[in-house]
Amino acid sequence: MPVNLGSLDRLIRLVAGVVLIILPFIPGLALAPVLQWGLPIVGLVLIATAFLRFCPIYRILGLSTNKAR
Repeated sequence: MPVNLGSLDRLIRLVAGVVLIILPFIPGLALAPVLQWGLPIVGLVLIATAFLRFCPIYRILGLSTNKAR
């Protein structure tokens, strides 16, 4: 897997992933059941791509935010 995520992109994905995982657990926030399960799953995917430094969608689209490339 070639690296195709830059540092800023990885940081944004990591923060967004953590927020999406925590969001369904905020008291008083009424979310549809699909969102209660979907948001943490998307958050986990974002965190995984941040740690792996690889995004399959970027690969398909031919994009890269890695400046070393």
